[in-house]
Amino acid sequence: MKGAFHDLVLWAPDLWTGTKITVSLTFASMAVALVIGLVLALARVSSRRRLLALPATVFVELIRGSPLLLQLFYIFYVFPFFGLRLGKFEAGILGLAINYGAYLSEVFRAGIEAVDKGQWEAAGALGLSRPLALRLVILPQAIRIVIPPIGNYFISLFKDTALVSTISIPELIFTGQLIAADTFKYLQVYSFIFVIYLIISYPASRGVAWFERRLRPARGAAAGARGP
Repeated sequence: MKGAFHDLVLWAPDLWTGTKITVSLTFASMAVALVIGLVLALARVSSRRRLLALPATVFVELIRGSPLLLQLFYIFYVFPFFGLRLGKFEAGILGLAINYGAYLSEVFRAGIEAVDKGQWEAAGALGLSRPLALRLVILPQAIRIVIPPIGNYFISLFKDTALVSTISIPELIFTGQLIAADTFKYLQVYSFIFVIYLIISYPASRGVAWFERRLRPARGAAAGARGP
């Protein structure tokens, strides 16, 4: 027990640095993914711009139909052949953001389509154009619907950042691999990393569940208000 504690103290600075990089990658990737997801969703629900909807749909299906690991390899190792050379961190953030942006586009699209169609009609009756109705009436309601699933994707993204270790980004897993290779204490190293992930992800998942419960009565009340 004393030896394990000594190891933890010895490795703590490196593990802390790796954890900070993992968290930073998570927030940066999610910020970009939210923008990508919303843009793709708006393109796909556009009834007057089919030229936007088709490419957006093809892009989403291509991303969802291929592994995230392959996408990271493609961005980091293949893009340079076409003259686009990205650093490790930029490639990692872009790969994670594109992958999660494709999935979040489905979340946003489902949220927009879940808003009662009477809201569109009411906005039109007030003289609002479709883009204005979308921005002022539909999206605020859709955002309340999609917040819980976005929270769950955020937690998944935190864990999936481990994949960027394959392009040598020194996040938590990569740092653990270096420590384990140097000390041969694989059990201790990966057990510590397991606990770190659990300490961060479990409270986050409970927070998302709590937030979802807080939003549920509001959605129920709104549904009741639309009823007979």
